[in-house]
Amino acid sequence: MASQIGGALAPLLVVPIQSRYGWRASFYVFGILGACWAIAWHTWFRDSPDRQHAAEQLEVRAPVGHRFPWRSAFRSESAVALLITAFCYVYVYNFFQTWFHTFLVKGRGFSEASLLLSALPYVVAVFANLTGGLASDALVRKLGLKMGRRTLGVTALTVAGLFTLAAMISRQETLSVVFLAVVYGAITFQQSVVFGVCLDIGREHAGAMVGLMNTAAQLGGLVGSVAYGYIVEKLGNYDAPFVPMAALLFLGAALWLRIDASQQLREAPRPAAAALTTR
Repeated sequence: MASQIGGALAPLLVVPIQSRYGWRASFYVFGILGACWAIAWHTWFRDSPDRQHAAEQLEVRAPVGHRFPWRSAFRSESAVALLITAFCYVYVYNFFQTWFHTFLVKGRGFSEASLLLSALPYVVAVFANLTGGLASDALVRKLGLKMGRRTLGVTALTVAGLFTLAAMISRQETLSVVFLAVVYGAITFQQSVVFGVCLDIGREHAGAMVGLMNTAAQLGGLVGSVAYGYIVEKLGNYDAPFVPMAALLFLGAALWLRIDASQQLREAPRPAAAALTTR
């Protein structure tokens, strides 16, 4: 949620700076702010004895002699579907980090001053991130772990796909931003559920499962950011990339039907530990 607040504030700060002092000035301002924050963080943050003691206790409790069950993960229908789903939705998610403002200017005729409206998707996402987690918990209590997680994921990505097509068809400036705000909001609404499923199926391997999911997700983001520019260059149309974006969102929604958050990954004992047990 905090990252979305940053995205919402960025246009409100960058646009006035660029309008008055030029685009380079915004890099200087945010570069200096970043350096100041790094110094403040280094000065302020310290591990307290209580935190260190808690970390030591956690290390003692951590399972010994087990590693991440790679074979089980890639044989698990739920885990594989989750990885592909992450690829699909971050393919579209990264559009908002890379091409969104270019699309508004060159695809919908926004002026630099009117880009203040581009903060809307991030404002929507602030609330979507939080309410998505709350809604998921409520659905799990009512429908169970499997259907609770699945229902929200399918619904959110289906809505995102439909509004991606609506944004592609719309030619009205404000309406295009509103439609895209719904797309981004729906994606971030189910994003917390994706992390929840990583915890559900990974359990003591939850950190590794999140890392694996994020790897697939960032690969989708990389492909999406390159593909958008390539499609625009080849077809000369800023709307054409929305077709594969919508298709991947619908694919992600369909894959949610294959994700069962109640199926945990099986342990994979180390060979040395297994040999010791045999003796």
